[in-house]
Amino acid sequence: MTIGRSLFAGLVLATAFSFASQAFAMDKKAFDAKAFEAAQAANKPILVEVHAPWCPTCKAQAPILQKLTADPKFNNLQVFVVDFDSRKDVLRQLNVRTQSTLIVFKGKSEQGRSVGVTEEASIGALLNKAI
Repeated sequence: MTIGRSLFAGLVLATAFSFASQAFAMDKKAFDAKAFEAAQAANKPILVEVHAPWCPTCKAQAPILQKLTADPKFNNLQVFVVDFDSRKDVLRQLNVRTQSTLIVFKGKSEQGRSVGVTEEASIGALLNKAI
């Protein structure tokens, strides 16, 4: 029984650390103009993720972004999610025409964007432009 309990405790602990590292890996926030401007003013690396809950491409991007942002080099990456259906004002501001658009900034300077990309290497290369 002791071995079984030890294995179970180890599994629970490993799972907890896994969820904790994922929680810290990418702190997604709904797009807020003031928070976005503050991150830009602080010269932070920023990812703007234009997302729609019904979008299959957005759903395919989600686990890739989760995996990539778990890398410690992206610890300072600020992630802002723009709801494609309800935030037309932000879409106009950022000149976005479709969901599944990813835009990276280094402070106030846009470093790159992609639309509809679901390849891990391409998304990783885009995120690297922000840091």
